[in-house]
Amino acid sequence: MIRTLITPDPFSPEAAMQALSSERDGEAGALASFVGYCRTASPNGVVNQLELDHYPGFTEREVSRLAHSVAARHHLLDLIVIHRIGVILANDPIVLVAALSSHRAEAFAAVTEMMDYLKTDAPFWKRETGPHGARWIEPTAADYARRAEHSK
Repeated sequence: MIRTLITPDPFSPEAAMQALSSERDGEAGALASFVGYCRTASPNGVVNQLELDHYPGFTEREVSRLAHSVAARHHLLDLIVIHRIGVILANDPIVLVAALSSHRAEAFAAVTEMMDYLKTDAPFWKRETGPHGARWIEPTAADYARRAEHSK
C-alpha cells in the first residue's frame, strides 16, 4: 500500500514507523526509513524556522505519483511519505519516508530515490528564517546530480 500525506500538522515519525511495522506481514523482511528535521543552522547562519509552501491539490497528486512510481520500480510492499507544509520550527520533523520490502536493498534504494525526488521534483517552496531575515532555498547541483542517478 502506498500512503502519502502532505500536512500542516506536526507528526511523530516514531508513531508512523511503529504503525507501519505493526502492519508488516511475513512477506516483509526489511523496513528502511529517513526522517528529515528542520536544522538550527545553515551555511547562512542560525535558522529559527522553515516555511514550506505548496500548490494545494497539485502537490498531493505529484507526491503520490512519485511514490507510486518508486514503489513499483523497487517492488515495495508498502511506502509511506509524510511531508509537512507551513511553518516548521527548528528541530521539528519535516519529512518521513519509510519503505517496507522483502529485502533490504530495495527498501534502502526506494527511500533514497524518493527523498531525491522530494528534494528536486516535488512542488514545494522553502524559505528559512533566522535573525538576519528570510531566504528562499533551492535544490543544489548535487541534489540534481543524485536525482539524475535514478534515471540511469
